Amino acid sequence: MDNTARSERSRNAALQAALTIIARDGPAKLTLDAIARESGMSKGGVTHQFPTKHAVLKALLDMQRAHFEEFSRRYAAKVGTKKSKIALATEIATMREATTAPQSIAFAILGALGQEPGLLASSRERSAEHVAAIKAEADDVDLALLRWSAARGLVLASLFGMCPLSEKERERLFARLLDDEQWTTFAKPEKKGSRTAQRR
Repeated sequence: MDNTARSERSRNAALQAALTIIARDGPAKLTLDAIARESGMSKGGVTHQFPTKHAVLKALLDMQRAHFEEFSRRYAAKVGTKKSKIALATEIATMREATTAPQSIAFAILGALGQEPGLLASSRERSAEHVAAIKAEADDVDLALLRWSAARGLVLASLFGMCPLSEKERERLFARLLDDEQWTTFAKPEKKGSRTAQRR
């Protein structure tokens, strides 16, 4: 095994150990010493990959972001012209996919929020870009944002273990949020020159 492969293997082992610690013991118990014990690596091996806890949390968030961005790209390419509101559909489908993430990911996000709130700045920026794309393609901006917000609420409640709905019920609701035909009767196209249209 060459040095690059060995380094990548060590990095992944440290991240998996971090997720295990967060899920089992909570974000406050995540330390470089704990990662070393959990992974079986030396502390020097861990700090070679991640010099600080901040670096570990950032890597966990980056790993999840990359996973879901790749899912979004594949979904958008797959549905192509089948959806007229591709930005909204992609966001809802990606949030549905996120409900399948291990709960430890939610704890990692909580850990980042509580201890390193600055780490989430890039996530907020990406969300703002996605919302701008949804607004740009929408006939009824408010309705599109309501659908987006409902999907976001479902995924957050699911990830943080606060959703009383069964997996089957959640899937049914996501399917309805994705189905444009379910929402056509509620849509109110905005008039040119209206205050809402100007805000776009």
